[in-house]
Amino acid sequence: MNAREPADDVRIPRAQAGSSPQHLLTTLLGEYLDSADADLPSTAVIAILREFGISESSARAALSRLVKRGLIATRGKGRPPVYHLTPQAIAKHRSRMQHFLNFGSHPTPWTGEWVQASFSIPNSGQASRHALRRSLSALGFVGLYDSVWIRPGSDAAPVKEALRELLHHVEGARWSVLHVRFDEEAGPHGPASAYDLTGLASAYSSFIQHYAELRAAARGGEVDAARALVARTSAMDSWRRFADIDPDLPPHLLPEPWPRQEARETFLDIHSTLGSLAQARLVEVVSPHWSEASSWITHFQASRNPSRPEPTGGTWPSDGDSGPSDQTRH
Repeated sequence: MNAREPADDVRIPRAQAGSSPQHLLTTLLGEYLDSADADLPSTAVIAILREFGISESSARAALSRLVKRGLIATRGKGRPPVYHLTPQAIAKHRSRMQHFLNFGSHPTPWTGEWVQASFSIPNSGQASRHALRRSLSALGFVGLYDSVWIRPGSDAAPVKEALRELLHHVEGARWSVLHVRFDEEAGPHGPASAYDLTGLASAYSSFIQHYAELRAAARGGEVDAARALVARTSAMDSWRRFADIDPDLPPHLLPEPWPRQEARETFLDIHSTLGSLAQARLVEVVSPHWSEASSWITHFQASRNPSRPEPTGGTWPSDGDSGPSDQTRH
C-alpha cells in the first residue's frame, strides 16, 4: 500500500537511527536541489553541512560515498571539485519526496488483499536467509511466522524479483508468492498481530511531543532562518522514517485512537511554514561559494487539499523537462 520504488542504478542510503552525514546530505539534496544542470561546488556542500555540525572531512567523505552510490557525479576536472545531481537521482528524489509528503494524507482503498512470501532455505544458506529478511523488511513485509512474510496490497513484482535474485543460487532453496485473504484480519492469529502497532503508535506520539514546541513557534512566526533550515530538515528526516516503516494498514486494523494524522499535521505545519525561510538560509550559506545558488535552490511544498494531496506545482529549470506539478519553486 505504501510505495517503495527501488531504483535501478541509484542506491539511497538506508534510513538509520540518527543521521549520518551522507544520509543528511541526501535529505538536503532531495529537498532543496532539483536539477541535474546545477553545478554544485564541493565548498558549498561543506558550508551546508557545517550548519549541522558536520566537519569538512566528514562532508567530503559523504560526497565521495554519494558519488559511489550514483546520486551525484563530478563535472569536469577543476579544483575544488564541482558536482551535479544525476538525472536518475533527480527522478528518485522527486518520487521519494512525493511519497514522503503524500504519506498519511488519505486512507488507501482497501480490497482485503495481501501478498504472502514463503520460503525454505537449507542451513547452508544462512547468509542468504539474513539478506532475504533484510530485503523483505525494506519492501514493507513483516514476518507472520518464521518463513512466512506478508504485506498489504496486491503488487507482488518486487518480492518476486527479490526472492529470485537472492535465492536462485542457493541449492535446495524453495519459495512461493501468493495473493491471500484472511478470514480474521484483526484476530490474534491474523496479519495485524504480526505488526508492533503499539510501538508504532508510541513513536508517532513521541514525534508529536518532540516537535510540539517547534510547531507552535513556526505557526507564531518565532523561528528565524538559521533555525528554520536545521529544524525543518530534522522534522523531515524524522517523518520520512514513518513513511518507510508504517505498513499503512486499513483503519479497521488500527487501534483507536491512532495518532498518525496528528503527527502528519505536526509535520506539515513545520515543513510548510518554514520552507521559504529554510531556502533563504541555504542560499545565504552557500552564496559565498556558489554565485548561482539563488537560481537553483528550491524547496518542496506539500498541499493540504485532501482532493489533491501531492505537492503543489511551480516552475522548473529550462532543461526541456517541464516536470510533474509536484513542487513550489521560489
